[in-house]
Order: sequence, then C-alpha cells, then structure tokens
Amino acid sequence: MTAVATYRYLRPSTLRPDGLALQTSGGPVANPRFFSGFLTTPRPAAAGLLAVAEVARTRYHRPVDRSSLDPVVTGSRDRLRFESFSGCCGVYARLDALPAGIDGEIVGHGTTNVDVNPPLREALARVAGIDPLHLAVGPDDLTVSTLDGAVVEKKVPLPERWLRGFAEVHVMSSTFAARAEVSATEAAGFLRRLPAAGSDRSVFWVVPAGRTLRLTARPTPGAVCLVGAGRLAALRGLVRFAKTLRLYGPTVVAGSPAMPSTWELDTGELRLSLTLSPEPYRGFSGEGAALTSLAGEHVVEDAELVSALLSWDPTIDVDALARVAAIDTHRIRAALAQLGTAGRVGYDVSEAAYFHRVMPYHAERAERDNPRLVAARALVATDAVELDGAAATVRGGDGPYRVRTQPDGRQSCTCAWWAGHRGQRGPCKHALAVLLVRAAANRPADGPEVPA
Repeated sequence: MTAVATYRYLRPSTLRPDGLALQTSGGPVANPRFFSGFLTTPRPAAAGLLAVAEVARTRYHRPVDRSSLDPVVTGSRDRLRFESFSGCCGVYARLDALPAGIDGEIVGHGTTNVDVNPPLREALARVAGIDPLHLAVGPDDLTVSTLDGAVVEKKVPLPERWLRGFAEVHVMSSTFAARAEVSATEAAGFLRRLPAAGSDRSVFWVVPAGRTLRLTARPTPGAVCLVGAGRLAALRGLVRFAKTLRLYGPTVVAGSPAMPSTWELDTGELRLSLTLSPEPYRGFSGEGAALTSLAGEHVVEDAELVSALLSWDPTIDVDALARVAAIDTHRIRAALAQLGTAGRVGYDVSEAAYFHRVMPYHAERAERDNPRLVAARALVATDAVELDGAAATVRGGDGPYRVRTQPDGRQSCTCAWWAGHRGQRGPCKHALAVLLVRAAANRPADGPEVPA
C-alpha cells in the first residue's frame, strides 16, 4: 500500500558562498526554521549529510531505479538529527550533529522533511577547507518565495512500510548494547575487506580481535551480526574523519539466528549510525518488534500522558517519566513504543536513551498499520481464546492452534506463521490474542492492569 507525500519547499536547498541553506517542508509550521549558526567541522558534516541522503535514495534489496525520499531533520534543544530509511526499509541512517559540532542557536523544535537535492549533493561532495561553514535549517524569510517564483514541490510515492519502520527500529535498537569499538584506521581497513555488495547473503558475525574486528561464520557471545555487508557502504565517506567505529547489537548466544545491528562512526562533533535489518530482504516494517508492547490494555492512555510530558530534551529519562506519570517503567516503555508508531520517539544507542521527535503521522496508525494486532483483537472479541495454565487454545478459521508460554515469557504457536519465522518477526496473531486475554485475566475487577 502506498500514499503520496507532497513536499513543498520555498526554494531548493543550496550551498551558497555564504553557507549551506537547507529548506524544510511541513512540521510545526509550513516551512519551519530550526537552526542558524555554523557547522564546526564542514567536511565531515557534508560527508555525513551525503550518507543520510544516499541511504534515502537506495534500495539494497532488489535494486531498482533510484527514487529519493527526503530525509527528515529534528531540531531538539542542543542538537540536530538527520534521519532516513532506505527504499527497501532495511537500512536506517541517522546523523546527529552534537553540541560540539554546531555553533549557533536552535531557534525552533520539531521534525520535518529537509530538501537534499541532486545539485546540493554534488555541492556537498566538493566542500573543502577547515573554516566553519554557516548553516541555516529552514528559510531565512518565509516570504522569500515571492522573489524567486513558484514554490518547489515534490510528489513522492511513500510506502506505508517505510513509515512503520520508524516504530520498529526504535523498539529493536532499545535492546542493543555496545559490543565492540575500534579506531577509525582499523574501521577503514575492516570496511575495505568486507565482501562486495550483492556478492552473497551469507550470515557473518563480527567479533573484536585485538585492536581490530574479525568475521566469523558462527554466532558467539558478544558478536554482532552482519548480513549484506554492502549495506555499510554509506559509512565510507565519513570514516576518514572519524575517531572510532562502535558496534551495537542484541544479546547473541550459540545458535542465534540473524539479528539486527547498529554501526556508528563518531567524530566527536558528529555521529553517523547505520542500523541494519537482520537480512537484506527483511525491511524493518515487517519485524513485529513493537507488537507485544502495543497489545497492552492501557497503552493508548499511557501514550497520551507520556506525550504531554515530552519536552524536546535531547534524551528521554524513562525513570523520571515513570515518577512523574506515576506508572511503572514497563508501561512507560510500552507507551514509548505506541508513540513510536506515530513517529514521536526514536532511540539513540550511543546514549542508550530515547529522544523526542514529531512526524506527521497519527497514533491511530498503530492499529491500522499492524494487521496482526487487529486480527488478535478480533479473536479476543469472538471468545476464540481458551486459557489452559501456561498454554492456550486459539480457534482460528482453519482449525485450533496451541500457544505455549515459557517461564521466561517466550511464546510458541502451532500456526504456519510461527513455523515459518520461529518467533523472529514478532508474535503471531494467536500469541497476541493470548497476551490480551491474560492481561485482562490478571487485572483486578475494580482496578488497573497489574504491571508485568
């Protein structure tokens, strides 16, 4: 399913003699202005912006003719964040311009699309020198379009799965921990040694080996998964300016299947991260990582409360939110997952913290964009779930299914979905229905849901 996104810019983004002028579209106002000041490291900043733009116009799985989706930019108190997804939704890129990387004033808070057009990309590739580069994010004068003629307008097919990726990637990356760190010199050598793009779909595992990184064919504790090594190509432009490369991923044990990972270059003033889906053919939008959190009974109400408490802080303190909202951290994280479906929350693995953004999506998308959750609620509504201790029977359209819950909370099901994915792409509709029924059964008759 696709929609058409219309981006309206007052003029094209350009690199002028007096600095870099990025045009914005939509958001808090029609063409918001977020920042006016200087980039303290022009060449690395240009390389980072090019990397985010490159991901936005690339399909790493089954490449086709390129069509670019404009990256989004968030102004948030003391930093700027530029984000994009690849056309196949299997790579998420983010460039964070940190306080040391900008010298100026965040004059507005919000999130909007930013125009990174072909002429601007060519100009960014030629940025040289060491003097700070002036940057304006948003038009200097909202009436300036009358001097230059018609507003620049782009109409771009925007797949629903690209939008859903924002919700999934932040839930998945919130389980990551730092697994390895190497110098930029070692990182450059490692990137050069990687298999060529499109050469195969072998599952590699990356482990620290002294001062460098080594590829292995088997998962071991502390390893980070890498499938589709060509998807790291966008790092190459910034690696020469970086100080370190850090790798993040979920917990790995012997026998682990392919997993997502984050690769982050840090210059000290900027951080460029690429988050890769478990396999090139798997877009983040179909991973189902957010489904369990979205199934909570009070998640919509909790999300509304948490949303009112967010204030564009560079990072979100979950414990502080729990104290102010007077609900436990489990429900806070579920509420943040719900807000993620509306594009209101992201996750920064470097700081192990959520951050606030606002995109033009609505919270009610959570149900519409997750058909497994819709189907699970329908099963509950028709009394199709019968609990039996740690197991349950769910009557589906083509026969009953057995759902079993392990002591650690993991579920299994006898349906074809679970047989095909073995729990690696989120719960099936039957397991979700059991979660909903158990939550209702554990709730006191005259009180709120018992926290998990």
